[in-house]
Amino acid sequence: MKIVFIISGLILIFIVIYRNTSGKNMSKYLSESLGPVYDKISPYSYKMIRQKIKEMGQDYTPQKYLSQIVIFATVAGVITFLYFYSIIISIIYAVLAVLVIPYLNYLRCKRIYSEFIFEQIQVYTTNTIMEFRTTQSFVKALEGVYNSGVLEDPVKSDVKVMIDMSYENGTINESLLYMESKYDFFIVRNMHQLFLQITNEGA
Repeated sequence: MKIVFIISGLILIFIVIYRNTSGKNMSKYLSESLGPVYDKISPYSYKMIRQKIKEMGQDYTPQKYLSQIVIFATVAGVITFLYFYSIIISIIYAVLAVLVIPYLNYLRCKRIYSEFIFEQIQVYTTNTIMEFRTTQSFVKALEGVYNSGVLEDPVKSDVKVMIDMSYENGTINESLLYMESKYDFFIVRNMHQLFLQITNEGA
């Protein structure tokens, strides 16, 4: 029972401090404090993922982080105190539980980004096939998909790279390999193999 009062007191103190600090300042503080740390330890791909998640409006706000910190710390602290009857051990487990939150957010961002990319790849393959039926040219089909505005970055930018590579090299081989190296999906490889046979063999 004592630990509950202690945790409740800590939470109340944190809430008072938070309420005395404007939301804008708190957001700025979290961004300036945690941003450089993430930039140093996270891979470049995760920086891109995080930026896209922000553009999609799926990024956690400081309020969401705050609620998760309170919940994780409280649950971990109470459970470990009931098991060990030690405030020190409870605090240690509460801190460890809070440290897990960034990793859980990382997994969440990767899942959302993977779903977004797969949807974009479906749009890319479907619209390219539809454009090809009209143009009978893979490069022209890519240009039609690119100019239609149905794609979003990073897939849209990579389609533009494919178009430029096709005109520069005079063939579509390198551009297909480039796209397949960026997006390792069976649907992409199968479509590219079909267009490669049509372009090179007329089959």
